[in-house]
Amino acid sequence: MQSLIEELSRRKKQAIAVFADFVMLPVCLYLAFALRLGDWSPTVAPFWSAFLVCVCIGIPTFGRLGLYRQVVRYMGNHAIVVMIKGTVVTAAAVGVIALYTYFVRIPADPFFPRSVPVIFWLLALLYVAGSRFAVRGYLHNLVTSSTREPVIVYGAGSTGVELIRLLRQQSEYQPVAFIDDDEKLHRSSIDGLVVHPPSALEKLLKDHSVSEVLVAVSHDVSGRRKIIAFLEGLAVRVRLIPDLSELMSGTANLANLRDVGIEDLLGRDEVEALPHLLAGSVQSQNVLVTGAGGSIGSELCRQILQQKPSMLVLLDMSEFGLYQIHRELVSTSKSLGITVPIATVLGSVTDASLLNRTFSRYQIETIYHAAAYKHVSLVENNVIQGVKNNTFGTLYAAQAAMDCGVKRFILISTDKAVRTTSVMGATKRMSEMILQALQDESDTTQFAMVRFGNVLGSSGSVVPLFTEQIELGGPITVTHPEVTRYFMTIPEAAQLVLQAASMGDSGDIFILDMGQPIKIVDLAHRMVRLKGLSLRDESYPEGAIEIEFTGLKPGEKLHEELLVSGDVTGTDHRKIMRAEEHYLPWTDLRGALNTLEQACATFDYSAIKAFIEGLVEGADLETQLEELTPMSSKVVNIKRPD
Repeated sequence: MQSLIEELSRRKKQAIAVFADFVMLPVCLYLAFALRLGDWSPTVAPFWSAFLVCVCIGIPTFGRLGLYRQVVRYMGNHAIVVMIKGTVVTAAAVGVIALYTYFVRIPADPFFPRSVPVIFWLLALLYVAGSRFAVRGYLHNLVTSSTREPVIVYGAGSTGVELIRLLRQQSEYQPVAFIDDDEKLHRSSIDGLVVHPPSALEKLLKDHSVSEVLVAVSHDVSGRRKIIAFLEGLAVRVRLIPDLSELMSGTANLANLRDVGIEDLLGRDEVEALPHLLAGSVQSQNVLVTGAGGSIGSELCRQILQQKPSMLVLLDMSEFGLYQIHRELVSTSKSLGITVPIATVLGSVTDASLLNRTFSRYQIETIYHAAAYKHVSLVENNVIQGVKNNTFGTLYAAQAAMDCGVKRFILISTDKAVRTTSVMGATKRMSEMILQALQDESDTTQFAMVRFGNVLGSSGSVVPLFTEQIELGGPITVTHPEVTRYFMTIPEAAQLVLQAASMGDSGDIFILDMGQPIKIVDLAHRMVRLKGLSLRDESYPEGAIEIEFTGLKPGEKLHEELLVSGDVTGTDHRKIMRAEEHYLPWTDLRGALNTLEQACATFDYSAIKAFIEGLVEGADLETQLEELTPMSSKVVNIKRPD
């Protein structure tokens, strides 16, 4: 039936509607006479002109008002207004005939009952509206029963009601029930759906063959997290409505549902930023971000732009990354009405002359140094490039900042710098030590370091990797059953970095409160369950997704730390702490760095390893560093063509 209806052309559907009205409007008038006179076979021949008028006036009026152009399947409140107007005009025309027959009638003719036009209007409205909404309901049920997936909506408030209406109109989902914590709503019906308590959810899932629950609540983060924790125990996929900020900005609507992200599972709430600290180091200043195209660098740029600096300079060695963030920032500044000059510099932080020229040309006042190689296993296999970029890149940038009179220099560091077992972590700790030592030599530049753990959604992060592996059917690869990591969202990390920069003084190392570390295997379990899937193991071989333990990679640790020593003090922000870390004076460190630079130049890997373990407190590199074996030592002679 659905296919037959859909095959009809638009004109044929309109013709059917006109024909139906042509037949039914006179029927409604006949019934009006019958009801008024109390006779199912009234004498209506003397009033034939009224029957003619109801058709000749009614159908053109409906056409003029656009009723026949309405798509019945999506008919809404506007169509009701059109129907009311059309039937009022038609009934009024019938009323005119009634008055006319009253004044010019022959005495032998029967009276035209004065209440008939009113009864006719009610019957005509009932027919016109009822027939169309009946067809709409029929088509809707026809579609939903065959193609739409049944879902349950958690949250029967205004947001949940609006969501089900959107889903009914423009989605592949068919809501079948509400779940809500409010006992006052239980067993009530809202928009045709019964509201059930959470305890009834498991039975509802089975009765309606539901595989997804849509969470539409306006709770705070902790409240929504409790709901997610409750749903975890059920074999159901959980999806959330967009965040309130996205809904208010218009970048998303309620129908743009998303899967539960790791940010929804974190064991702490994000803390409101302190506006004076956010703006303190960037507002009305010339600001430069190195590594501007990376995960942290790009988010720093977004948030710096909102604080209205005098100029924002982006530096990155990735052409594509630089192009992407520049394009985004220009678009954002236009949409927000912010006038901030944005300059791009394509190059590496290992190019000292480029850094000096850039800092001087743009009169940079604040630098956020986010440029670094961060993947542990890659740096482990590319030791010299890692040392050059991370350690000496920081050295060159810091020296250029001092030479050019930059006021603030903030290094983005990592928890992997603490008692490191990897080259990457060692390069970041040496970067910290360089800034600590240079602070004693600088009268103009204020150095600070901000150390934190993993950020969610960054390139190479475990979360997008797990998501991809789940979508491919597994297995999920976890290094070790006991491995844990700290996690923080990119926006929160960038906000805290900006605020820490405003408090920096004399080579401070700031530690961000990362909350409690998360066990990676538990994270994998939760992500699988919240996708509505089951884990496959020896006790349940029918499960959909298997977890495979691959072993720790070279340089990786079971548990990361944020402090070398235990000495921390509080700051103006309760999520930012100030650490006291040991470092060498610049006179000693400069000579040590010369030795390291020479070892890199001569590819002396054993010397590099010994140097790192001797210089970096707590460092214990797990692998013997050595030059990568060439894939082929065969020399190919290419003959020059004559």
